[in-house]
Amino acid sequence: MISIEEFKKKIDKSSRLLGIDPGKKRVGIAISDSNKIIAIPLSTLNKDTFAIFLKELNKIIEEYDIKGIIVGNPLNMDGSKSSSTQSANDFATLISKKISLPVSMWDERLSTSAVYNLSSSLDIKHSKIKEKIDQNAAAFILQGAIDYIRK
Repeated sequence: MISIEEFKKKIDKSSRLLGIDPGKKRVGIAISDSNKIIAIPLSTLNKDTFAIFLKELNKIIEEYDIKGIIVGNPLNMDGSKSSSTQSANDFATLISKKISLPVSMWDERLSTSAVYNLSSSLDIKHSKIKEKIDQNAAAFILQGAIDYIRK
């Protein structure tokens, strides 16, 4: 796993990135366009076993020609680390050991609540919000990272 500055140097100008919102049971997945302008929610994967998750992740990486991975980093509101932070860090480290792409973490504070609030304000049914919350949170995380990378 590498810093966002190192990550920025290792990715091509026109390449797709993958965003991950790691959860205990489900993992939200989003991808960027090849110009890294917009993040698009893609899917939610179950985290039954890491081997199955990794197989599904590799399919997505191959299908969309992904060149880098951003994993959400759930910091506390004051910026300090929590048990969730350590779990996400371990998850990102494991991914970086199994997949030969640059992997970096991005602050995900408020991503899920921001997506929930935005969806609610758009008058989307609660059941639809809940169904897509993880992949939308992954897109929120990835969008923050690609906005930073583009600057």
